[in-house]
Amino acid sequence: MPIAQTWQDIISVPREQLNLAEAALVIAREAYPQLDIAVQLARIDALAATLKQRLRPDITPTEKLAQFNHYLFNELGYAGNSDDYYDPRNSYLNDVIERKIGIPITLSVLYIEVGRRLGLPLSGVSFPGHFLVKCALRDGAVIIDPYAKGASLGIKDLQKRLRVLVGSTDVAPEAVMRLLAVAQPADIIARMLRNLKAIHNERGDKSRALTAVSQVIDLCPDAAGDYRDRARLLEELECFRASLADFETYLRLDPQASDAQIVRAKIAVLRERVARLN
Repeated sequence: MPIAQTWQDIISVPREQLNLAEAALVIAREAYPQLDIAVQLARIDALAATLKQRLRPDITPTEKLAQFNHYLFNELGYAGNSDDYYDPRNSYLNDVIERKIGIPITLSVLYIEVGRRLGLPLSGVSFPGHFLVKCALRDGAVIIDPYAKGASLGIKDLQKRLRVLVGSTDVAPEAVMRLLAVAQPADIIARMLRNLKAIHNERGDKSRALTAVSQVIDLCPDAAGDYRDRARLLEELECFRASLADFETYLRLDPQASDAQIVRAKIAVLRERVARLN
């Protein structure tokens, strides 16, 4: 089946029902057209099945989480790729499974998918600057960083990360808690795609950057900024009519945008250019 049709089939379900691993692997097929998604899903199943055979029937969720972390990060050796963080392969789930290195969001996707097969109640958290995982336990939620080999993070750890991100401003614990909301699968995939768009754009691969941002728009049709980003790419690729349409959609969705005046000027130029093409 063509990749575009597979993608549309995958995202046709409600946002919260999107198959996280399958959607991530469809994204990877843009780089690996012959990728067998069923084989990759079976590899995730096998990772979980191997550990599941070792777990006691009466194991507590906390013990299971500890053994899962040891298995994935100490025994199998999964880790964050700090040496080449912006390597596109870090954003493709099949590469992460094979190479055992990745960035926070792809390691989190693998962590969630394997952990759920073990019965762990895991969810993604779109924390600013660094994707995390939440595990809901009886005595409270645990925040986990798969990029840091499954480290558990407390409020003070998260406050420190936010201070590094936004400067020296202190962040109240209540504000940190609000940032720990569960991310729906569609939002996780959209964040993965935005990462890929930025990576491909930085490397000059405008075609793949365009594919990534178009897939974001498929998932998030009301996210104004993605139309602006796609409009800029389309203009660079000399697709002026499509660029004009996206800039207009951007202002329709966000008429009070901080760059609205600049975009209106851009629209005027594009309208003249398109008129000359007719």
